[in-house]
Amino acid sequence: MSEPDTPKENSESNTPSIYLISYPKIIFLYPTFFAALLAGFMMLGFGINPGEGANRAGELTTLAFLALFGMNLVVLAFDFPRTTSLTLFFFIGMVLMGAFLVFHFNPQFLPVVGDFIARLRPIASAQFYFLFAFILFCFYLMVMVSVRFDYWEVRPNELLNHHGYLSDLKRHPAPNIRIDKEINDVFEYLLLGSGRLIIHPNLEPRAIVLENVLFIDKKEQALTKMLGSLQVQIASNSST
Repeated sequence: MSEPDTPKENSESNTPSIYLISYPKIIFLYPTFFAALLAGFMMLGFGINPGEGANRAGELTTLAFLALFGMNLVVLAFDFPRTTSLTLFFFIGMVLMGAFLVFHFNPQFLPVVGDFIARLRPIASAQFYFLFAFILFCFYLMVMVSVRFDYWEVRPNELLNHHGYLSDLKRHPAPNIRIDKEINDVFEYLLLGSGRLIIHPNLEPRAIVLENVLFIDKKEQALTKMLGSLQVQIASNSST
């Protein structure tokens, strides 16, 4: 996802502006988007047509896509704030995958489960995967357009909120501003370095909460450097 503008020097300072954007959670479905494209090309490459009957390669491709899609939806549905919860998720996933393989290759363990897995033979065409990817791509385009009408710009002397289709602008003074960083979901952080930024402007009764800020560590470092240099400059000016 691209920022509304690349950092550029403003007219009041030689320090580049820092842009902060809060993205919707759909951006974390990008693994499913690429998986759909890959599955579509695989179906074309293998020459698989679901209308011509069962094909094991096509069935395995569909099962793999559904498994990845399901895991990707978990990222949107639940938060994994700690590494222990992430470890638990992978452990449960390994147990389920192991159970699936056991019942698939040894259906005599539990005939009911074995028969169910044996009958589980989904298959989708290349058109389905490409249409799925196209729908996600359309959503991504809409997100890229919408974020250009609602974002925050941090300058050394002020915090600007650009919002609305008429480029409405709200200003907050930057001195004494405080910023907190939170990593609420380990999965989201692993996928896009995402996290939450909480901005406490001076003389403002409510904090500004920005969800799903991408590559939050780099943003925090840039903000700390900018605001830290501002505080040093204010201190030196006040002492003269």
